[in-house]
Amino acid sequence: MIQATQIRPGMILVHEGDLYRVMAIQHVTPGNKRGKMQVEMRRLKDGTKIEYRYRSEDSVEKATLEQRDMEYLYKDGEHFCFMDSSNYEQVHLSSEMLGTAVHYLQPNTKVVVDLYQDAPVGVEIPSTMDLKVVETEPVFKGATAASSYKPAKLENGITVKVPPFVKEGDRVRVDTATDEYLERVN
Repeated sequence: MIQATQIRPGMILVHEGDLYRVMAIQHVTPGNKRGKMQVEMRRLKDGTKIEYRYRSEDSVEKATLEQRDMEYLYKDGEHFCFMDSSNYEQVHLSSEMLGTAVHYLQPNTKVVVDLYQDAPVGVEIPSTMDLKVVETEPVFKGATAASSYKPAKLENGITVKVPPFVKEGDRVRVDTATDEYLERVN
C-alpha cells in the first residue's frame, strides 16, 4: 500500500479488484479544502479509461508484477502466442491486452511479459524497432530540405514521417512509444 500522493504515471494500481495503469496525475487543492489526487487510469484487461479522485490521505494498493523475458511466436486469430525463453512455456494474450504493441510484434521479437499472480497482463516491447519502408513518395528535385518530411508506410502498416532521402526498401529505426522516425539503418 502507498499513499495517494505517491502515485506516479506508469504505475500499476489495484482499484476495485482490477489492474489499472496510471496515465496521468494531477494534485488538486481547491482553496482552503483538503487536497486530492486526480488520477487518469486505463484498465489493463480491456483498455477502459477512467478518472478517479483519491483523497491525499487515502492508501492505494500498488500491484507487484513479475516480469519474464519472452519471444513472440505467431498470431492465432485474436490471440498472440509468446514463449518463455527459459522454460519454453507458451502464453496467449488477446489484442485488447496488448494495445498498440500489436503493430510492432514480428516473429522472434524479444519482449518482457508482465505477470500478476501468474496471469499475463501486458507486454513491454523494445523502445525502438528497425522496419522496412514499403511505400513512400519519390524525392522532388528542387525541394528544400528544411522540415520537408514525407509520409512513409512501413512493413507493419504504420505510417511515419521520414526525411526526403528515405526511399522504398530502406530500413528505418522507429520509436515504438511515439511512432516517430529516428534514423535510417543499414
